[in-house]
Amino acid sequence: MNWIVKKFDELTTNELYAALHLRCEVFVVEQQCAYQDMDYSDQQALHLMGKDDNNQLVAYTRIFGPGIKYKESSIGRVITSPKARGKGAGRELMEKSIAVIEEHFGKVPIKISAQQYLQRFYTSLGFEQTSDTYLEDNIPHIEMLKQ
Repeated sequence: MNWIVKKFDELTTNELYAALHLRCEVFVVEQQCAYQDMDYSDQQALHLMGKDDNNQLVAYTRIFGPGIKYKESSIGRVITSPKARGKGAGRELMEKSIAVIEEHFGKVPIKISAQQYLQRFYTSLGFEQTSDTYLEDNIPHIEMLKQ
């Protein structure tokens, strides 16, 4: 996997299109969830993109510094392409996201809003549940924190 981190204004139009396409493919179509993906937060994020050997985007997150989404730093829009699943891409994506936060903001707490069914996965990465279950876009979520 080839990893690239860019600020919003550094993204090429092709990179932005690929990220939005992947987010729509999984979050809107696959998960059958109509929601407003483009929320004007992309402009404040670092965009971590994982590309395969064919230079196709297969893994992606948005990373925020402290005080933007939460008082803590945060990771969101965590996504792997269906063709990259089951190969460790999700774990690699999250480990790289955590490393990017440490590189840009230091060893700071990281907060996420996680789909509840992924709780065990995020716990294995050092996150702990900090909220009750709540619905976000009609999908059960929990807040989690990595100190």
